Order: sequence, then C-alpha cells, then structure tokens
Amino acid sequence: MGSDRVRIEVADHVAVVSLTRAKKHNAIDVAMFEGIIGAADRLTHEPGVRAVVIHGEGPSFCSGLDLISIMSDPAGLPRVIDALRAGVPTWPQRAAYDWARVPVPVIAAIHGSCLGGGLQIALGADIRIAAPDARLSVMEVKWGLVPDMAITRTLPRLVGIDVAKELTFTGRVLSGEEARSLGVVTRVSEDPLAEAKRLAAEIAGHSPDAIRAAKRLFDEAWGGTAEETLALEAELQLGLFGSPNQLAAVTAGMTKQPPEFTDPA
Repeated sequence: MGSDRVRIEVADHVAVVSLTRAKKHNAIDVAMFEGIIGAADRLTHEPGVRAVVIHGEGPSFCSGLDLISIMSDPAGLPRVIDALRAGVPTWPQRAAYDWARVPVPVIAAIHGSCLGGGLQIALGADIRIAAPDARLSVMEVKWGLVPDMAITRTLPRLVGIDVAKELTFTGRVLSGEEARSLGVVTRVSEDPLAEAKRLAAEIAGHSPDAIRAAKRLFDEAWGGTAEETLALEAELQLGLFGSPNQLAAVTAGMTKQPPEFTDPA
C-alpha cells in the first residue's frame, strides 16, 4: 500500500521522489503516509544515493491532510489515533521527520499549495526551493488542531519562535516570496523542481563522505554544548582526513579532472 502514491527514480546519484496523487493536490491519506515513510526508509539505506529531491506532481506540492478520506475510512481515523498513542516518532511524524534522518541532503521543490502536513513534510528537508507564487501555511488551527508532524524540530530552527507562533496561531497563507523573507524556505525559483535537481546534481558531485558528515554535523550539533559540538567537528574531520574519498577530492582539485568517489555500502 502506498506504492501508487509515491514514485522514486534514481539517476546519477540523485533520487527524485514524486508525490503522485496529483488530482487531489497530493493530499495525504493513509496510503500517502505509508508511501512517504516507505520512500524515506528506502533512501536511508539505498546505496549510491548522494542527494534527494522531493516534489509533488500536478498543481501542488502537497495540500495537507486529506481529512475527508481519513475520517470516512473506518480504519483511517483509528489508525491515526493509535499512532499518536504509540510513542515517538509517531507514524504521522515520521512522514516529515524521517527526511531529516536520511543521511544525505534532501531538497524540497515547492509549487502550488504546500499546506498543513504538506508544509511539515517540506520542513523535514534540508533545503526548500519554492515558486514565488507558492502557497504555504501551518494550517492545522483551521481544523481545531495543532501541527504534530515534527514541526517542533523544524520550524523554530528556521524562524524566530515568535514567527513560528504567529504562523501557527493564525494559519495564514504565505507566498513563496514571503516564506523566503521569513526564512521558511531557502530560496525562490520560477522552476523549483529544475533548480532543486540542479542543486542536487551539484551536491552529488562532491565527496559523499564529506556531505554525509556535514549533514550529521549540523543536525547533531544544533542543540549541543560548545564542548560537544566542537568535539563532533574534530571527530568527523579525523574520520575524513586521509580517507580514499578525501584523497580523491584533493587529487581532482589538483589535476582539474572529475573526481572518482566510492559510495558508502
């Protein structure tokens, strides 16, 4: 279940994850949850992948939770309720948080509607590129709910806590341009998918060891003490110095030839 909601294509060390429920603006039903979680799990372990792009087919990135579908499915709402009681990360949280746990950079290409749970999935990515006229919102308050797909691990790290609260209290819709000005997205582009693929290809051209270490460095060091974070810098650097991929990067830089890297098993 979920295989008809999400497609994965891998080429030249870049995985493109497509949400394929286009007629429903990629609204999240039970099958979509399963497909997204399954995709993140696969790409956490997929050999040779150095960067990931996630986007939505059709008119939108993801319009959020398909409440009508979930509540009309006899097993849908009970499954969500059970997930909230089952410990963390919950099943809905994993659809967003698992992207942060993928060991390589994840780039979200945002167009059309990116609302509620859809925005939280995008926030799980390392980088977000949005169309100027994209529509983004922390929309759960309009349904009498709080955002619960790992937003506490994402949005407050990007914007001030006051901005995170304002967006959550109001559910107001941001354009891609305003989202960029607030720091919710990284940059804007008239063609976010093409720009995301270009950036992913650039990242994939660097040492996969260095890129994975850099993602781990920033993610693990975020809330640590100075002693802990400085120690992590030193630990990761010691693991890279003199390694085959580090020497390949040096050789490529000196010879001006394309590097030949070996991907982690």
